[in-house]
Amino acid sequence: MATWMLNWALLEAYSSACAGQWFLHSGIQYPNGGVARYYRTEIQENKPVSTEITGYTASALMVLFDITGDQQFLDRARATAAFLATDTWNAELETFPYEHPSPSPVSDHLAYFFDCGIIIRGLISVWRVTREQVLLDRAVQASHAMLRDFRAADGFHPILQLPGKTPLERTPQWSRSTGCYQSKSALAWWEAGQAAGDSVLSNAFVDFMDHVLTDYREFLPGTPERMKVMDRLHANSYLLEALSPLLHRPDAVEAYRFTMARISHFLRDIRPDFERSDVNAQLLRARVYGAKVIPVNMLEAADEAASLARFQAHDSDPRIDGGFYFSRRAGNMEPHVTPVSAAFAVQALEVWRAWQAGEENPCHLPPV
Repeated sequence: MATWMLNWALLEAYSSACAGQWFLHSGIQYPNGGVARYYRTEIQENKPVSTEITGYTASALMVLFDITGDQQFLDRARATAAFLATDTWNAELETFPYEHPSPSPVSDHLAYFFDCGIIIRGLISVWRVTREQVLLDRAVQASHAMLRDFRAADGFHPILQLPGKTPLERTPQWSRSTGCYQSKSALAWWEAGQAAGDSVLSNAFVDFMDHVLTDYREFLPGTPERMKVMDRLHANSYLLEALSPLLHRPDAVEAYRFTMARISHFLRDIRPDFERSDVNAQLLRARVYGAKVIPVNMLEAADEAASLARFQAHDSDPRIDGGFYFSRRAGNMEPHVTPVSAAFAVQALEVWRAWQAGEENPCHLPPV
């Protein structure tokens, strides 16, 4: 039997059991539903509540509910979505500020295009099961607000200064510029549009992707600084997620094939010096989501699964145990345990297991 099959029992324990308990009991999520950006193990302190990370967590909890059937995950996901739809939503400005509360002594009053899309997708993820109308209504409202507020002559502004919604000056840093990474948030328009029967939103996503498909080849490496290329691999993986609904189109399949190959190349080139857990998870997950049109490279996928599993924390401290470290440099883990890494890892390992098991629809849940 192949090595990747023999290793699966170990990987399953990591993803579905330990990580689930970390989300529920580590303290990364506060009683009000907000989720910290990450936990710093070296000073035993959470970063401030991030609305984006809270959105990711809502989606991750729904994946865990799907995997386990445990009502605890659904209950927590509903509370998380309620926090997003009510507490973090600024009704006067019709947007989701970057952190909560906003502004604060440690947080500027900003709104990010990317973050808004992640939050909307979290709301839709919970709505698909609960059918709570307030979640869908807020997702649709926020999607239209994104289209209105962030639009620029050359696409969409990455960041707005609140309350005036003035675009911040762009920089070469990927998260403060426009680019194919934004397509993951534009995917929120597709999901909200499909759920609500809103063709304006669905068509806006398709238009966005038509534009992205003209210049996606230029994103990597994107910088002469080798370590920063690893960060851009994470961002480039967002394009793969956004392409998932379009894989009936030859141009989308070619973009998917090209982007996976480039990410795989740079991941293996840079990982001895710097490696991010989420890049392994995103690439592994993309291989399975694209399996119907692009054959899975089994050796590389198994390598990514094994590398990803090694990022999971095993510690007597419940604030760490079961979570996933963000990265390692020169083989040493950096002291950040993050909800996003855990969310991507759980789903990636689950779809990998389901696909190997021959399940009919291993990708029935959209990428977190």
